[in-house]
Amino acid sequence: MKHLFFLNKYFIKYKWRVIPGVLFVVISNIFGVVPAQVIGHAFNLITENIAIYRLYNGFDRQEIVYDIFGYSLLFFGALILFLYLLRGLFLFFMRQTIILMSRHIEFDMKNEIYAHYQKLSLGFYRRNNTGDLMNKATEDVNRVRMYVGPAIMYAINTTVLFCLVIYFMFSVNSTLAIYALLPLPILVVAIYYVNTIINHKSEKIQEQLSKLSSFVQERFSGIRVMKSYVREAQAQEVFAEESNAYKRNSMGLVKVQAFFYPTMLLLVGISTILTIYIGGEQVINGAITPGNIAEFIVYVNQLTFPVTMLGWVTTLIQRAAASQKRINEFLQLQPDIKSGGQEIALDGNITFKNVGFTYADTGIEAIKDVSFEVKKGQFLAIIGKTGSGKSTLANLMMRMYDTTSGEILIDGKPIDKLNLQEYRSQIGFVPQEVFLFSDTIKNNIAFGLNTVTDGQVEQAAKDAAVYHNIVGFDQQFETMLGERGITLSGGQKQRVSIARALIKEPQMLVFDDCLSAVDTKTEEEILSNLGRLMKGRTSVLIAHRISTIKNADKILVLDEGKIVEEGTHEALLKQGGAYAELYQNQLLEEENL
Repeated sequence: MKHLFFLNKYFIKYKWRVIPGVLFVVISNIFGVVPAQVIGHAFNLITENIAIYRLYNGFDRQEIVYDIFGYSLLFFGALILFLYLLRGLFLFFMRQTIILMSRHIEFDMKNEIYAHYQKLSLGFYRRNNTGDLMNKATEDVNRVRMYVGPAIMYAINTTVLFCLVIYFMFSVNSTLAIYALLPLPILVVAIYYVNTIINHKSEKIQEQLSKLSSFVQERFSGIRVMKSYVREAQAQEVFAEESNAYKRNSMGLVKVQAFFYPTMLLLVGISTILTIYIGGEQVINGAITPGNIAEFIVYVNQLTFPVTMLGWVTTLIQRAAASQKRINEFLQLQPDIKSGGQEIALDGNITFKNVGFTYADTGIEAIKDVSFEVKKGQFLAIIGKTGSGKSTLANLMMRMYDTTSGEILIDGKPIDKLNLQEYRSQIGFVPQEVFLFSDTIKNNIAFGLNTVTDGQVEQAAKDAAVYHNIVGFDQQFETMLGERGITLSGGQKQRVSIARALIKEPQMLVFDDCLSAVDTKTEEEILSNLGRLMKGRTSVLIAHRISTIKNADKILVLDEGKIVEEGTHEALLKQGGAYAELYQNQLLEEENL
């Protein structure tokens, strides 16, 4: 339970729902128990009035007795109905306070978890898969909600009802009460044992369902590859195997439940038989009235549901504790990247001083002793082989990671001292892996701004050389994109992503190899537009093609995380080193094409 103590802050916050909720539980149970006594009195009235009715057989008074008997039954019936209506009303109030409180807590927890997710750095997301991250905000929170709502509600309800019923039972006849309650401990043990089995099997079913869902999601996402390699039949076989495993687990659960419910009814039936048999002997001895037997039968049936709930509530608490433990551990994680407090109006001067960086999760040293400087308004290009550290440099500029050694200065200020949100808001960043949301093209382009006009969106699309493609669609800028922008081609996705960066009119632009899927003519158009838009502003362009970067003010050539050459296009060609070799190889490739 110690992990669930975390929830106390929510109970304090919603105390004016908890306190009335508990009060409504008590009142509703009082109105639930009292009808049993009314039924007992009504039963005694029936037996006594039948005897009197027969006594006056053949007399005129028999009809009067019959009328009194009828009115009395109508009164008791109306009274019982009224009491149950009151019970129903307070049960409604109980659920409106406690269950609604659980929904408020669920809302608060999901927001707290999501807010914490956004604080965590890229390293955290590299180490964790999406399914686990989703589960914390959905499945784990839902299990905790079942504790703060139904589990607490039924636990209080069971406790109050059990105390009231036991009190009234023993106040009538202790011997009959003991015999009536005799099968209930067996029922409690059976329920706890069976619920443990049900919980275990439910966990297996949930795991198998997750596997099945992940398999289907992955195959749907990669449907183009599936069809290209004609693997539909193989995927169908795997899906059938996973579905069979899910069916087997589900059938096992159904079998346990099918055995459990008749057993529960049998034990309740035994309790009822004992009540009638022992109660009959007590009536013969004059210890109780026949109405008390009827009263006891109602009590026994009232206890059946709460006792059943005990096992279920215990399971809910166990599962909630496990989920809350995972949530607590997650919320205690501290982000690797913490924002500084220094505000900045970005000019675009960038200085790397002996910067080194090693990925903590893999131990790969991506950047080694890198030093360079970019002045405001300059166009910096970075080129190199795959895995040379180009994207890592871009991520360090965006402060997605902190350096392992050395320092990065922005306008002469250490990057880790800057207000991170303010700094990033002044940069246009296009990552290597283009990501578009399942939304309209317009909203994808306008993603980085709170308010935007249609004219701005259209101009950004023109600057990214994607305007003519968009207006060719039936819905134009209102065209809905599929998951991850699957509706568009690779080049179109890259250009929409570029438009998203350009619409911000950033002080600094960072392109991480985002022109790889664009043809040479379109690339020249985009670069020409960039030259006009970014005049007087800093641009950093990472590329594989030399044609993309030949007009840069400064070119860095990376190899195995180090700067092996630095200079302009012409100067690097004259050096005859790695850059010149790369240039010759690309010329040969173009000639062969």
